[in-house]
Formats: sequence, structure tokens, C-alpha cells
Amino acid sequence: MGRLVVVSNRVPAPRDRHQPAGGLAVALRDALSEGQCLWFGWSGQQISEHEQEDRDVSIDHVENVTYATIDLTHAEFDGFYQKYSNAILWPLCHYRAGLMEYNRKDREVYLDVNELFARKLLPLLKPDDLIWIHDYHLFPLGQALRDLGVTSPIGFFLHIPFPPWSLMKALPGGARLMQNMQAYDVIGLQTEDDARNMNDGFSICGVKARAQVFPIGIDPESFAEQAKAGEDLAEVQRLGESLAGKPLIIGVDRLDYSKGLPERLKGYETFLQRYPEHRGKVVYLQIAPVSRGDVEEYRLLKQGLDEAVGRINGSYGDFDWTPVRYLTHPVPRHLLAGFYRLANVALVTPLRDGMNLVAKEYVAAQDPEDPGVLVLSHFAGAAPEMEDALLVNPHDADEIAEALHKALIMPQAERKARWALLQPDVWRVTAGSWARDFIGTLAKVKRA
Repeated sequence: MGRLVVVSNRVPAPRDRHQPAGGLAVALRDALSEGQCLWFGWSGQQISEHEQEDRDVSIDHVENVTYATIDLTHAEFDGFYQKYSNAILWPLCHYRAGLMEYNRKDREVYLDVNELFARKLLPLLKPDDLIWIHDYHLFPLGQALRDLGVTSPIGFFLHIPFPPWSLMKALPGGARLMQNMQAYDVIGLQTEDDARNMNDGFSICGVKARAQVFPIGIDPESFAEQAKAGEDLAEVQRLGESLAGKPLIIGVDRLDYSKGLPERLKGYETFLQRYPEHRGKVVYLQIAPVSRGDVEEYRLLKQGLDEAVGRINGSYGDFDWTPVRYLTHPVPRHLLAGFYRLANVALVTPLRDGMNLVAKEYVAAQDPEDPGVLVLSHFAGAAPEMEDALLVNPHDADEIAEALHKALIMPQAERKARWALLQPDVWRVTAGSWARDFIGTLAKVKRA
């Protein structure tokens, strides 16, 4: 098998010890440890317009991986990343076409940056490379590489949902985007629904169906070890002591409209209304690190959440009880593992998600002898694999309330039985198996 070349919008800084451990770097850890690899993408740095002509690819060799990065100008970052990727493609792929802020100029910048990536990557490629491109920022990159004469196998993986054609056609140039994806030999998505949506779109646009399902997972053994070790961490013990014996409900989500946080808070408020016996006897910790805080839609979302938390705490709280504990800053991964193990219930209710690894991490973190209960949205990509969770419609506040009540009064025997049914799938489909399956499929491609 040839060298693995990974291409993503952003490349993690390999020597930055303070960088959060998560995301694609964790998912690809095993794949990147085997043989020589190249990882190419944006450095995270922005440069002025007059510097763009002189920009070179920065190369850093760390063990067996070569990290190759380029800088983007302020205008490129704005049009490619902030606007077209995150203000157009992100809402569209999460079934929120009404939130798209389309501008033809942003589309041109998006295409230009993908062509820039292709031009800068080309001299680094070898004939027998396997090229694996990641996510919605880089939909057109495969075609841009083919236009430059690249004949190596190229795969593409979409980490977020893909909408049906009835929504996709709302995107100006949507059919062209679909047609350009013929450049990919293998296309992977998280769920059967996503793959079906993409293949239906291909059919309408005259493209041979090529989307396949490659569900992503976590490293469950490692996370379970972190969670068990987390019991001894001072911060986890402080949280436990502060509960004073009350059960803990936990939610951990990036602050994004796809996560269903306003709907979740409404569900929790309905729970307190309908089941007054739980008032003063349960704590809900919502960790929602702010993302894209300079985007109006996200500022308004945070403002609404702040107000909802204040209303719930003001209406139901007491001098010795706060119904909702609300954090908008990141919590380190090793602490989250300990918090998950401590929590009696995990509330994971996205409106639409590619997979949602929080659900899998929560299951991995549990004590098999006294596990907590997972309350999971039907619309999380993980839901088809996790039918023994308490599945809810995130738009139905009463259903969320009923699930929380059921979870909190569930007998230990039922909790253990549900966890025992969830655990094998979390251990079976891992980050390592996901990468191996995709790369193995790509390696079998024979190009003329």
C-alpha cells in the first residue's frame, strides 16, 4: 500500500502540547502511526493580501508524519471558511437551508481556496499515494486535483450529515458540486440515511452512486481508562462533593444550533414542571463551549441560552439549589471522562448530527456495576447503533421530560442490562476500525 496523504481544512500543530486532544487527530491516530504519512491543510494562520504571492508550504517532520501547511489571507479565511463553509454549507447539511447566507463571491473564494490547496499539494504527491480528503470545506478538492493530472486513488469522508436533494438543490451550484464529486473513488458518510441522500442526489445529477457508510467511533479502551482514573482527580471529586448525593445529568456540546440546546433546556424545564418531586434533588450540568462567537446567529443562540438558564434557575432554584450549572468554556478531555463516569444521566439531544461521539464516550466511561443512562436524540447519527438508550425526539419537550424521569428512577438491574447491550457496539466500531475500513477500501481502487 502507498503512503497515506490526509487533507483537512485545518492541520493540528504537532508540537503544541496545549492543543486539545480530540477530533480528527485522535480518530486518525492509529492510521497515522503505520508507515510514512503526509498531512496537508491550513496552518490556522492568516496573512495580509500582499504576502500571498510569496507564501510557501511549511513542512514539519514529526516521527513518521510530515505536516505540510499553508497560510490563508484574511479574505480567503473569511470567504472560504467563515462564510461559504460555515454560513452556507454547515446550515444546509444540518437541514437548516433557511439559515444560509449565500453570496456568489463567497462561492468563488471557496472554489479558489480549494484550487490553491490542490496547487500547493501537487508537488508533494507521489504516484502511489492514497489521498484521503476530509469534510465539507473541501468538497471540490478532488476535482481540482484531477484537473491538475493527479491519478492516485482519492477518497472523501464527510463527518457531518448530508441532506436530501430537496434541500441540496436550494444551494446555487449544488448540481455542479455533486457532479464534481465524481473525482472521488470512495466517498464515506456516517449513516445509511446520509449515504442514501447523497446517492439519490448523484442519481438526479447523472452521477454513478458511490457513497458508502463508514461509521466513526472512539477509542473505548483508552477512554474507559481515563474515566476510571478520573475518579481520583481533584476536580471530579470536587464536583461529586458539590452534588451532596444528588444525581447528576450532564450535557456536553459545542455551542451550535445543530445541538438542540434551547430545545433541551425546554425539555429540562418541562421535567421540573411535570415532576416536582425532583426539584431540589437533581443537578443538570451543561457544558457548551462557545464557538464562532463572532457570527450573529451564534451570538443570538448564546444570548437565548443565557436567558433560558437564568429563567429556569430564577423560577425553580432555591438558596441551596441551582437547577442548571452552565459552562461556556472548554473542559479538558480527561476531566470530561471523569465527569461522564460520575453522571447518572447523559442528555445528548442534537437536532441533527453526523455521529455524536459524546454518546459513545458516555457509554465507555461508565462503571459496569453501576452505569448511568443515556438519553439520546433519534436524529443523532449514533442512534441506529444505540437503540438501547432512551431515544427521544428533541423537538418534544414532554418526551425529554419523561425520559429524564424514567432515567432517574430506573432500577439498577435495568441500567446494567441497557449498558450491557450498548457496550459491545461502542467497542466494535472504533476510531481505529473506521480508519482501517476506509483506507482498506481506498487501497483496493484500481484506476485506469
